[in-house]
Amino acid sequence: MACHLPRSGHLHPGPRHQRARRGSPCPPRQEQQMTLNREVALKVSNLSVTYQTSRGPAPVVHDVSFSLARGETLAIVGESGSGKSTMAMATAGLLPDQAHVTGTVALDGVDIVGQSKRVLEDIRGSAVAVIFQNPMTSLNPTMRVGDQIAEQLIRHKAMKRAVARNRSLELLREVMINDPEGVYRKYPHQLSGGMKQRVMIAMAVSCEPKVLIADEPTTALDVTVQAEILQIMRALSREHSMGLLLVTHDMGVVAEMATHVAVVYDGRFVEYAPAADLFTDPLHPYTQGLLHSQPRIDDPEARHRRLATIPRPAPMLEHLEHGYEVRSEEQEKTLRPGHNPDSRFVRLNDNFSPVVREGSTV
Repeated sequence: MACHLPRSGHLHPGPRHQRARRGSPCPPRQEQQMTLNREVALKVSNLSVTYQTSRGPAPVVHDVSFSLARGETLAIVGESGSGKSTMAMATAGLLPDQAHVTGTVALDGVDIVGQSKRVLEDIRGSAVAVIFQNPMTSLNPTMRVGDQIAEQLIRHKAMKRAVARNRSLELLREVMINDPEGVYRKYPHQLSGGMKQRVMIAMAVSCEPKVLIADEPTTALDVTVQAEILQIMRALSREHSMGLLLVTHDMGVVAEMATHVAVVYDGRFVEYAPAADLFTDPLHPYTQGLLHSQPRIDDPEARHRRLATIPRPAPMLEHLEHGYEVRSEEQEKTLRPGHNPDSRFVRLNDNFSPVVREGSTV
């Protein structure tokens, strides 16, 4: 996707002091009131996920906590295999049986961890909805797409079929489909990839969930369609006052969509910040590497610059030890609350390496 990324700060080779962050332009009292007025739709506390494999337990997500309010967009970014999709699927109760989940995932105040499949089916659609990367694997190939949208409304909203059909046509118009009547009667294989993703978005927002999870929603689409899909998602999240949890590895999409960003490395948050702060002044070495790996048309020297690397290979999941280091160099620092409203996260400076030992809390 062709998005202009804000230029990040210069990479300093040595340690630097943590600078004061630019906050909201609102006066302190007004800013505090805005924080107090956040209507939290999703609150995740100490979430950990471990898969049981033939080689033994494989930890994928490690003690992650965050919250998402209605109207906010939190982007979870990281490389492939970092655990970001597992985090997102855990918040919707969509992990397979071999995944062992601990912690709490509160959707509209209800903890879904350990709930029965029947309860989770009631919650999905009404409290949380998911847009997947490949819509073809999510749509029923034997049903007309309009009937699939209507089925959601009948199931979760107890609508009569005629009412559900009319509402489905309205939803198709909301996702910028010019011929809703024609598309309603089509089967998934008769639609383009971008059109199928629009149908998936219409299904996701049909029951007005408070949280919308989008897992790499534009990866399988061409560049021009990507921009249209992002525009639709942004407009609908505002119109329906949904919290949007966006999973992506595309920093251009993050710059376009996110209000806050969580950077994931090996199943942990290594940096959490308002999007503007993260792009203008990334503090963690991994975040800096992600930003500097993006191609830039406004920097002719970029093609000759070596990409920053983490000075160690990524470990096998089943070989992870307690007390896992993000970098090889450790320095003791005093942790202070960062910008997150729950004060659970801090911004880390360049040479700080968080090391969490078993039984300890940072």
